Amino acid sequence: MREKPGFPLPSGREKRGSRPSPGRAAAAAMWPPDPDPDPDPEPAGGSRPGPAVPGLRALLPARAFLCSLKGRLLLAESGLSFITFICYVASSASAFLTAPLLEFLLALFFLFADAMQLNDKWQGLCWPMMDFLRCVTAALIYFAISITAVAKYSDGASKAAGVFGFFATIVFAIDFYLIFNDVAKFLKQGDSADETTAHKTEEENSDSDSD
Repeated sequence: MREKPGFPLPSGREKRGSRPSPGRAAAAAMWPPDPDPDPDPEPAGGSRPGPAVPGLRALLPARAFLCSLKGRLLLAESGLSFITFICYVASSASAFLTAPLLEFLLALFFLFADAMQLNDKWQGLCWPMMDFLRCVTAALIYFAISITAVAKYSDGASKAAGVFGFFATIVFAIDFYLIFNDVAKFLKQGDSADETTAHKTEEENSDSDSD
């Protein structure tokens, strides 16, 4: 008897990707998505282990985000803020330690917000605008207290806090400049899309009037 050739059955339907909403286009460059993890190799015995229980590593930011420009800026902001806070604690200008402590906590919040994917869960919040205001206020505050710490206090800890505060001012200024460019590009794309839609609508209306 001749055997009928077997035909492979389809493995399943492919899922269609959902089109991203335009509200998240401005934050896409700053909050890149987490890459898919590599599959674990099968053990020698042939039995695969059960699904891994998410632990503390699930709270850590992805390596792709930490290697991006936004991740490096947030790491630099949190590190410089923490060092400046320590210097103000050990100096005679301890009245200024609240500002670097607050900026350190805010930088950590935006750093771990990517790991928790809060920008996708809480879409009602305008994350780029919140980050922009954080960086602008931090740059202005660091610049003011750094000048005061260097000019009015003579101890070494105050001088060191002022120097690290100037470095933090530069990092925050670079951050809000990049955020401003991303938001401006997003707004220009939205205006061009609106103009194209309005032009097509006018052409359709003119064609219908001529008919």
